[in-house]
Amino acid sequence: MKKNLRIIYMGTPEFAVPALEKLIDNGWNVVAVITAPDKPKGRGQKLIPSPVKESALKYDIPVLQPTNLKDPAFQEELKSYQADLQIVVAFRMLPESVWDMPPVGTFNLHASLLPNYRGAAPINWAIIHGEKETGVTTFFLKHEIDTGSIIFQEKVPILEEDDLGSVYEKLMNKGAELVLKTVEAISKDEVTPLPQDESLAIHHAPKIFKETGKINWEQPAIQIHNLVRGLSPYPAAWTELDGKNCKIYKTHVEESNSQNQSPGTLLSDGKTYLKFQTGNGVLEVLELQLEGKKRMKIEDFLRGYKLPQN
Repeated sequence: MKKNLRIIYMGTPEFAVPALEKLIDNGWNVVAVITAPDKPKGRGQKLIPSPVKESALKYDIPVLQPTNLKDPAFQEELKSYQADLQIVVAFRMLPESVWDMPPVGTFNLHASLLPNYRGAAPINWAIIHGEKETGVTTFFLKHEIDTGSIIFQEKVPILEEDDLGSVYEKLMNKGAELVLKTVEAISKDEVTPLPQDESLAIHHAPKIFKETGKINWEQPAIQIHNLVRGLSPYPAAWTELDGKNCKIYKTHVEESNSQNQSPGTLLSDGKTYLKFQTGNGVLEVLELQLEGKKRMKIEDFLRGYKLPQN
């Protein structure tokens, strides 16, 4: 196995950290890391480095933080590292002049079973659509986003109790293993990339906006429940309660499907439970956060809050 492959690693959020650290801990030659510029945060607007930058500095790996990937000065610096292979995990779109630079190519880790859920938010949308499994895919980059030939895929079940937080964690760790497996196979010249089967591109995974999370109580309880799971803990599905924004983190679908009230009607004893009538069935809210308050279990919330009369 040629562990002297010169690798450039590109990524920004926490999701991209385990794969980088697995490569380094297994003796692979990561010669530089490309990540987003530091971002101002908090009241003092102090510049905070990305999780990937923090990880790279821990290992004394040079870090490049271009604002413009097409900048000739950045591309010259990138070229100077003479990388054989580039790896992209949760980074932005690359111009062809960047992804086409290394002789072996550039591969990407995507958090879905491609070609299904191409796009910016694959984990969210798989849960929102009620999928029972998802996974991670490594593929070589080409022009159209998320369409390159597949190197490897690994499946991961989505359990009933899973939400965005738990599936993110599973895919982050499974993805790190897959990146390592992919590099090992490339170094031994043992990869046979396969074109994506377009007939399997059933769902798209566009960026999540605030409006995506707005609950429509006309929908069936199970659909709203999956929306809550797919956006919990962040950015969270939401509704209005007493004229205030209310984020909902955890729900339970009641078995009974009787339609006694109109959708959106609030049902509560004021002490132990809070439920909403939906277009089909009743949805019980287990954890929420009212504007200006902290996230709470429903019993704690009801202890200190007088519900509006319907």
